[in-house]
Amino acid sequence: MSLICPLCHSPLTFTERSWCCENRHQFDQAKEGYVNLLPVQHKRSREPGDSAEMMQARREFLEAGYYQPLRDQVVRLLNPALNHPGCQILDIGCGEGYYTAALADAAGDAGQVYGLDVARLAIRLAAKRYPAVRFCVASSQRLPFAENALDAVVRIYAPCNEAELARVLKPGGTVLTVTPGSHHLQQFKALIYREVQLHAPEQKDYPGFRQVAQQALRYPMALTGAAATTLLQMTPFAWRAREEVWQTLQQSEQFRCDADFILTMWQRD
Repeated sequence: MSLICPLCHSPLTFTERSWCCENRHQFDQAKEGYVNLLPVQHKRSREPGDSAEMMQARREFLEAGYYQPLRDQVVRLLNPALNHPGCQILDIGCGEGYYTAALADAAGDAGQVYGLDVARLAIRLAAKRYPAVRFCVASSQRLPFAENALDAVVRIYAPCNEAELARVLKPGGTVLTVTPGSHHLQQFKALIYREVQLHAPEQKDYPGFRQVAQQALRYPMALTGAAATTLLQMTPFAWRAREEVWQTLQQSEQFRCDADFILTMWQRD
């Protein structure tokens, strides 16, 4: 088993409805099937992570299929790892499990897919809907996984700790990152800002890894007014949008904007 105790870092074993370590730290499994491995001393707030409103907006938008090309491409890029017998795959910042579930479907019985997020509500919703995935509440800064335990880690817009990625991945293991491309949602910016600046590419190094592939995925989206307001609600732009922006989107029969992503593959040395 790959999970470790967040308090003493000893291996966790599952007995009846609890995860326990040799030092008798115990973490009960919720009725939905997830386990909370985020000790109170590791929390930065009472309920860390996205709000219930943001999570509901994200679920509605994703289920409408607007980001399905991205989900399909993530699965394609990770197919070699997913088809490996006994594979162990982690999706950090998994939210409600939209991408995680697709990875689990692709892996089938070949291995185990994990979903991790700091937001308990998101994990509860995900675990209830996708029982094939092993979900846990935990911080991406302190991954509750043993050293050299995982074959691949997926990071879609999520914060991460590069040293933790190197610790938990097997030699030769893969990190797949998804970040905004330069033109991502630029039409929303045009409604909010006087001057539209393109997204700057993410400048992040992964010590102990080498970049093995990178590709862009850009496509147009034709959104209904309801979908456009839902998408805005799940982005950081929502904090800057004036009331007239919301009204313009809500009254639109169709709002066209670009989805633009950069997918990068890193391999541990």
